[in-house]
Amino acid sequence: MTLHLVKLCVGAQSIEDLAAWQSGHRRYKARDGNSYVYHRTFQSPKRQAELLDGGSLYWVMKGVILVRQQLAGFEEGTKDDGSPCCLLLLAPELIPVRPTPRRAFQGWRYLAHDDAPADMAQGKGNQIASMPADMRKKLADLGLI
Repeated sequence: MTLHLVKLCVGAQSIEDLAAWQSGHRRYKARDGNSYVYHRTFQSPKRQAELLDGGSLYWVMKGVILVRQQLAGFEEGTKDDGSPCCLLLLAPELIPVRPTPRRAFQGWRYLAHDDAPADMAQGKGNQIASMPADMRKKLADLGLI
């Protein structure tokens, strides 16, 4: 059964900010020889098999889930201070999702597949995806999108 993670995206104000930051700072060549984007986390998820069965990391920006990245694997790593951590290996593609309000929390949380926001349709006809993030958040808070 597919399971996802949800995490606050600290520092990035938009999907574009996250993409720019990851492309400049978060590239990783894994033991399997492939190149991934990574995110460091203190705790290693216990339900890794379910997460790797099609799971994604959903990013919360300014109180709204806006985008996801496919989970590709997990590896042991170290933080800048040398302490151990878990590396969440992510596919580099950022997939916009239907804006979904989410309250602040620390760390990451599991997200059931049925509770995960749907992907946004791409293309010129999708007016919601082309809206500024602040506008999407306000409309989502009002329950309009």
